Amino acid sequence: MTLTELRYIVTLSQENHFGRAAEKCFVSQPTLSVAVKKLEDELGVALFERRKGRVIITDLGQRLVEQAREILDQVSIFKDMAQEGKHQLNTSLKLGAIYTIGPYLFPHLMPLLARSAPEMPLYIEENYTSVLRKKLKQCELDAIIVALPFEEPDIVTLPLYDEPFVVLLPKGHQLAAQAEITSSMLLEDNVLMLGPGHCFRDQVLEACADLKDIVTLPATDSPDRRKLITEGSSLETIRHMVASRLGISVLPKSAAMAGFIDETLLEIRPFAAPVPSRTVALAWRVTFPRPKAVDILSRAAKQCRVI
Repeated sequence: MTLTELRYIVTLSQENHFGRAAEKCFVSQPTLSVAVKKLEDELGVALFERRKGRVIITDLGQRLVEQAREILDQVSIFKDMAQEGKHQLNTSLKLGAIYTIGPYLFPHLMPLLARSAPEMPLYIEENYTSVLRKKLKQCELDAIIVALPFEEPDIVTLPLYDEPFVVLLPKGHQLAAQAEITSSMLLEDNVLMLGPGHCFRDQVLEACADLKDIVTLPATDSPDRRKLITEGSSLETIRHMVASRLGISVLPKSAAMAGFIDETLLEIRPFAAPVPSRTVALAWRVTFPRPKAVDILSRAAKQCRVI
């Protein structure tokens, strides 16, 4: 049994396809296939079911792959300890962020990281919280930026900043006459929201009691329920929908800063107290072997002028 074979089965479990797994491991498909079969023969168990065009990991294989990931993570720690932390800031950092944070934070964050750690290449990814959670646990990402609460065994979280929510209105909307907006006022128009799967949708519903109350109502029985439209696939899509006067919406303040809002088409109003908000946080594995990289990242994120 070798570390290379362990890397092969971890990658194969992610890709469920010998060809794609071989490409990710930079080897030929026969080389990977033979190595996986050799490991299965050595262990005396089948880790994968071979089917036409794809493979499916067995229940036992899943448990062994999880253990293989831990072994590979520990090997990474071992190697880093052997180098006494000399190279923590000159290897790539794989960073993820949820869709409602990444586009507004990354443009500020990346220049700061480039100045603080000029020899540390940065790989970035935007995705749903659920996907980022999985990739962080599987060591495909080194750290992720999400909204709290975020609880996961063996994952450390560090709050970065609190971000208030604001109301997005079409230019000249009747609510624009208000200095502050309450959640009950939102029901005066169609409320445009992200669809299920976006954590920001859940945060808005949790923070705005009047919206949360109508979500459970049958759409056919309640005029208020029909006002809640969840067709937006992104905050950018929702912004265009509001500009087209299809309704109003709630945004994180970072998405409503200058440069993102066309003031000839849109207006922003704050919420009345208590102002709904979210806490943006950095999360990483407790076993991640590069604490200096995490420290540089967290300090840069806290310095960003996003709100």
